[in-house]
Amino acid sequence: MRDEAYMKIENSKRLIKRTFMDVTRHIRRNVERELWARAAGRCQFSGCNRILYKSPVTQERVNISEKAHIYSFSCRGPRGRGTFNKNVRLLNEVGNLMLVCHDCHKKMDQEQDGGRYSADLLRQWKILHEKRVAIVTGVDPNKKSTVVLYGANIGDEKSPLRPLQAHWAMFPHAYPSEENPISLSMTWEGKDDDPDYWVTEGLNLEKGFERWIRPRIAERDHFSIFAFAPMPLLIRLGALFTDKIAADVYQLRREPEQSWQWSEESHDAEYRLKVPHSFEHPPALIVSLSAPIAHHRVTSVLGRQIAIWEITIDKPNNDFLRTREQLSRFRQAVRRLMVRISDKHGNDAPLAIFPAMPVAAAVELGRVRMPKAEMLWIIYDHNNKTRAFVKALEI
Repeated sequence: MRDEAYMKIENSKRLIKRTFMDVTRHIRRNVERELWARAAGRCQFSGCNRILYKSPVTQERVNISEKAHIYSFSCRGPRGRGTFNKNVRLLNEVGNLMLVCHDCHKKMDQEQDGGRYSADLLRQWKILHEKRVAIVTGVDPNKKSTVVLYGANIGDEKSPLRPLQAHWAMFPHAYPSEENPISLSMTWEGKDDDPDYWVTEGLNLEKGFERWIRPRIAERDHFSIFAFAPMPLLIRLGALFTDKIAADVYQLRREPEQSWQWSEESHDAEYRLKVPHSFEHPPALIVSLSAPIAHHRVTSVLGRQIAIWEITIDKPNNDFLRTREQLSRFRQAVRRLMVRISDKHGNDAPLAIFPAMPVAAAVELGRVRMPKAEMLWIIYDHNNKTRAFVKALEI
């Protein structure tokens, strides 16, 4: 009996020794392929996201990835082997590996116990990265959209357009058809109180549209529009697109943090229409959404012989527009409004427009315009120097 027990112990020792000898650092090709697919070829270290299939310097195609163990291959390595001590063969499986760049791999393993990079934290990063990849790549292929950025200086305020922010704002409703967006912006130091500002910006916008957007329209592209510019230029941009072209317009929100992403929550905003007492005088339209516009500011420019129409909400403010539904209801309200103005004043009378509205609403106001059936629009803008409205553009 004693000899039999001794032989069992020796056999167990040989089995354990053979198991450890069989396990090497070699990672099977099918495991490596799955790891690359799950990571989408990017570093899984939180906050890095570096592309691992090309040089960040020369952009040449080269594999700069490393396969990092969450629990160490060596029992004395960073974070040890944890539960894998009982089954060391699983150390080289996808669940215990992260695809990372050299710099992040070095940070993860610089301390014996892993330091602040615990196994639980690394596993959480891996799961979040792979979930994000699954969401992004799971979007319907028919939802590809051409990203259009248009920015122009508003006084001393520079345009906050960032391609990556735009890309994130689109998901999961759409995804960018190309890595680089179309930019219609012009880089110069002109400001909206300069005499030549409106002519220069207007011409640049129209030329850029004809050069970059018009060919895509012929190909029936869908567009995602991100714009930050003075109201007259945004209205002009919308008028160039029209509502015949498939497009989504996005709104920059500043609270609780700056983002172009639409809110999924419900937000009430009842659009109210104020109609003039008489229709015998030329029409003027006040859009009081982001701030109220006093009527005397309009009559000081056009005189008292005008018929003032107004579309507004109960409490105008610059952050009320938060959902796609609010923007859709604004389009519907404006369409009905334009029909009423045209019925009362005819298409031969020019319409003076005084806007105070969110950027997305300004673009949509332009898109609602009927190019061949609409009256002439004369758009005014608030001048910071004179503290009064000035004529900016005609459409």
